[in-house]
Amino acid sequence: MRINFVNADHVHALIDLPPSRSIEEVVQLLKGESSHWVNENNLVPGKFGWQRGYGAFSVSHSGVEEVGAYIANQETHHQKRSFAEELKLLVEKYGLQWHAEENR
Repeated sequence: MRINFVNADHVHALIDLPPSRSIEEVVQLLKGESSHWVNENNLVPGKFGWQRGYGAFSVSHSGVEEVGAYIANQETHHQKRSFAEELKLLVEKYGLQWHAEENR
């Protein structure tokens, strides 16, 4: 993992995906290991678990530095626009399909 940002309602992570792993496998590993660690260390009241779903975007090698800077600046960035607002804008900008039933 090159860089990450953890917020109360989402996580950004820039990952060099090994060719031997699928996005789904890596997300499952990250969610599973982090949930286990949070629960084992009693960091939140009750049992912690991630929501279903995730978003994954590929980045060309030439865009890695820009994306890394974007992730590093998330705290300031989200003072201007919420994560939900930004995600919907990305979906619209890149002509992706929004699955509302999966994004609750």
